[in-house]
Amino acid sequence: MSDERTIYGGERLDIWQTDKIFLFIAFVIPGFLSIKFYQLIFPGTIRNASDQLIDAIAYSCINYALLFWLIIYVENADLRHVYPALYYLFYVFVLFVSPFLLVLGWKWLRTHEKFKGSAPHPTPKPWDFVFKQAKPFWIIVYLKNGNKVGGRFAGNSFASSFPAEEQIYLEEAWIISESGVLDRPVKKSAGVLVMASEISYMEFSHYT
Repeated sequence: MSDERTIYGGERLDIWQTDKIFLFIAFVIPGFLSIKFYQLIFPGTIRNASDQLIDAIAYSCINYALLFWLIIYVENADLRHVYPALYYLFYVFVLFVSPFLLVLGWKWLRTHEKFKGSAPHPTPKPWDFVFKQAKPFWIIVYLKNGNKVGGRFAGNSFASSFPAEEQIYLEEAWIISESGVLDRPVKKSAGVLVMASEISYMEFSHYT
C-alpha cells in the first residue's frame, strides 16, 4: 500500500505539507505552462517526464528572474495588506499569465528577421512553416508515380504537423488540364487526402 510520506534523514516527511505544495506550484507550474504553450505554438519531439520537470523548474526561475524587480516592489509596498485583491491578482499574473507572455516574447525573438541568422527557426520543417500560417492556397501535388492531384486548400482543409507524418487533405479536388493548371472542380468532390510517402513535390498558388 502506497504511503504519502517519504523517509529522509531518518524522519518521515509528509509530501503534502502546505509549504511543499506551495514550492511545487511556485517552481513547477509556471514553467510547465510555458512548455505546454510553446509546444502548442511549435510542436516538437515529446520529451520524458523527468526532462520536462527539469525544464519546467528552469523556465519558472527565468520567469521569476525577469519579474524579480516587480515582485520586490510589490512586497516592499505592502500591497498584501493595503490592496489584498490586487496583491493576489498580481501573483495570478506571475504564476499563470507571465509564462505565456514569456513564450510569446521568445517566439518573437526566434522568428524576427534580425535574429534568423543567430538561432535556428523554432519551426522544425518547411511543411509546418507553410501550413501553420493558415492561408488558403491552390495546390498541385506531384506524386512519385508521375500522376498529379490538385485542389483547394482552405478553411475546411487540413495539414498534419510535426511530429506526425505529413498528410494533407484538400477540401475540394480539381481537374488538372493538359497544360498543368487547375481547370475546374471535380463534380460532387468531397476532397482528396494525400500521404507524404506518395508525394514528390507540391506547387502552391495564391488563392484569389
